Amino acid sequence: MPILDQNKQFDDLFAPPAINVTPNYIQVGSKYARTIFLSTYPRYLNTSWFSPIINLDRVLDIAIYVNPKNTAQALKQLRDHLAKLESQMMEEASAGKVRDPILETAVGDIENLRDRLQQGTDKLFDVGVYITIYEDSLKDLDETESKLKGMFEYQLVYPKSSVFRMSEGYMSTLPLAKDRLNVFTQLNTEPLSSIFPFVSFDLTANDGILYGINTHNNSLVLFDRFNLENANCTVFAKSGAGKSYTIKLEVLRSLVFGTQAIIIDPEDEYKYLSETVGGANVKISINSDQHINPFDLPIPDEDESPADVFKSHVLNLVGLFRLMFGQLTPEENSILDEAIHQTYAIKDISAAGDFTKQEPPVLSDLQSILEGMTGAESLVLRLKRYTDGTFSGFLNQPTNVSLDNQLIVFSIRDMEEELRPIAMYSILNYIWTTMRRELKKRLIVVDEAWLLMKYEIGAQFLFNIAKRARKYYAGLTTISQDISEFLATDLGKSIINNSSIQILMKQSPASIDLLQKTFNLTDAEKLYLLEARVGYGLFFLGQSHVGIRVVASFAEDQIITSDPKQILEIEQAKKEWAQTNIK
Repeated sequence: MPILDQNKQFDDLFAPPAINVTPNYIQVGSKYARTIFLSTYPRYLNTSWFSPIINLDRVLDIAIYVNPKNTAQALKQLRDHLAKLESQMMEEASAGKVRDPILETAVGDIENLRDRLQQGTDKLFDVGVYITIYEDSLKDLDETESKLKGMFEYQLVYPKSSVFRMSEGYMSTLPLAKDRLNVFTQLNTEPLSSIFPFVSFDLTANDGILYGINTHNNSLVLFDRFNLENANCTVFAKSGAGKSYTIKLEVLRSLVFGTQAIIIDPEDEYKYLSETVGGANVKISINSDQHINPFDLPIPDEDESPADVFKSHVLNLVGLFRLMFGQLTPEENSILDEAIHQTYAIKDISAAGDFTKQEPPVLSDLQSILEGMTGAESLVLRLKRYTDGTFSGFLNQPTNVSLDNQLIVFSIRDMEEELRPIAMYSILNYIWTTMRRELKKRLIVVDEAWLLMKYEIGAQFLFNIAKRARKYYAGLTTISQDISEFLATDLGKSIINNSSIQILMKQSPASIDLLQKTFNLTDAEKLYLLEARVGYGLFFLGQSHVGIRVVASFAEDQIITSDPKQILEIEQAKKEWAQTNIK
């Protein structure tokens, strides 16, 4: 096919169905467009004055044409203009008129500019700034133009509409680098630099993963959370808003870069993701054959004292037992602490010795010790539920779970409601104990973290992990749909403050006021979160935050979806595919 014919085909393919040019607007297909240009500037332009225009939530095409002027010619023009101004000042003075400060200021500015041009420290440019607005109706077009002009005039910059030159204006803002309007204003280097869109509501880095699309300007929210001051993240949203979907997408994309992900899953939402990528699913329940022994001890780092590690682990154990037993008296606390030390002692484990190769005790060993101690009768009765009673298959077994896979999902869906906080605490303690043995990039995801946060001891434990995770190259992600339970103690707010990233998605009216107070949201942001669609929200990164739209590819969506209807369709498609291949 001849090249000419190919170009003709491309023109037919990309050309709009129709174009209607009028003196005041141009209609391109179903869209109405109008071009305005900047005609007058104030004496001073502040840095980032153009940023609100760039980040306006409207469809705009902006073209900035910069043509350097010949310095010698510019100096001659300035000299001629200066002569006219000085002549005018002399005429007014001879006529006895009061001095004109406007003329004096203009003369001073020209003298300063001439000096800088002559010294080569400044340059002069012909600058044209054109903006084409697009809307679906003439009414919206007029409203957007009025809003733009108001924003400019507020900063003493005055735009004009390219009346009777709409076609030239529209062509000038297309990505063709052809200026058909030729409406210029002379600016020197400093005011020109303030126009360029270096400042924008962008959260884009040179490396990392894609979190979503910036709804302010359609840029990418892309960065590596491990390059931040800490890699922690908190997510708040009501049920069905897309919070788990967002984190599953982050986990899936992080796996590509070698990040290990460990997830505590209360509702089996991450099971299909794990199966698809070859991860490990660990089911923790009373009748499960997979167990975690809370008495497992961490291996100290080279810079850590074994005695300090041992004491820290005993404190974590005491926290677990306080969740299991409920309120303890000071006497019971002392008895329990002594019993734990004696339980380790029967396995030749102590703070002073090398315990890295010793087999740890189990819960029934603690019961045996408590039964021989005076004043421990109440503790024994409460412990028997977990050793001989209804919950005996839960914590009273040696650990047979490994964290060697790149993706590990701990499912506690089948765990009784009252045991879920205990299970979450026990799993987190095991993760924290094990991950210290090998330094690698890790994500620890705690879904429905409010289950643990509503207990002060659980909140304290989660806060300690958030505070210390960075040391072990890990990032803690806490997800919650109940912000009031999450903030039941001051530690909840401390976890938020120790998270470099916060993601807020659609909220319920019952919790929005507390969320607004916690995150200092404006009324507009509050309304946005109340009406946000699924997958939309606010993305906080340090002092910056933007609107975000979470977008997954088709293949990613099939892996991470939580929509029951979509899951049934996928399962049905699998069955049909299997039946077809069997035949």
